[in-house]
Amino acid sequence: MGAQFDRQLGLLRSLLVYRGIPWRGAQLRRFYRRFVPAGGLAFDVGAHAGNRVAAFRQLGAQVVALEPQADFLQLLQRRFGADPQVILLPQALGRAPGEARLMASPRTPTVATLSTDFVQRAGAAPSFRGVQWQAGPLVKVSTLDALIAAHGVPDFVKIDVEGFELEVLMGLSQPVAAVSFEFLPAVRDVALGCIDRLEALAGAGRYRYAVSLGERLSLLQPEGEAADAVRAWLQAMPADGPSGDVHAWLVR
Repeated sequence: MGAQFDRQLGLLRSLLVYRGIPWRGAQLRRFYRRFVPAGGLAFDVGAHAGNRVAAFRQLGAQVVALEPQADFLQLLQRRFGADPQVILLPQALGRAPGEARLMASPRTPTVATLSTDFVQRAGAAPSFRGVQWQAGPLVKVSTLDALIAAHGVPDFVKIDVEGFELEVLMGLSQPVAAVSFEFLPAVRDVALGCIDRLEALAGAGRYRYAVSLGERLSLLQPEGEAADAVRAWLQAMPADGPSGDVHAWLVR
């Protein structure tokens, strides 16, 4: 009974955060328009409650959405299952195909992860006080390369997988036009590794980078900066600083 209550409470909290603000959809469309072209293809890795999926579809893109948590997959299926331009996959991504144990937090399902290192390190941070992870099911793991082979090269890849972002990018062997990945001060080395990976894939200097904080949906560096500038910004963040996303796009 207690576990079921925690799951329902976690789902309700997520729906209120991600779908409870009436104007959030318009904000998401304005923010992602520069990365997601009409008629394009977007990968949403860690689709959660589907607010990004909805924004990408409203911008006219086809979406491949991945979500390994069964409760959220059911929400996604109810919302997008009849849309032929949305492909829903009940799996995670990593550097190689296989299976992995999902670590879940029933009352805060936004922080489910495949990274035990993230659980240990981020779990010690003040911002995660009260989060309790539990060993969840084994989930299927694929790679970005496999997604590209099956669905085509995406215009944009959004990665929100709680400390597993670098593992996802290690499963990619070619540059993509634009990508975003989450960063947290407690595990900032993961984000720094993601920048290194993108630079290695595309060649130094071909990506421009900008940071958005939390759910503010605005870039601190709208024109983008070189990798070293964003590395320095991440390294200078205080331990109790906010989380956010790093956005990277290829310079043509």
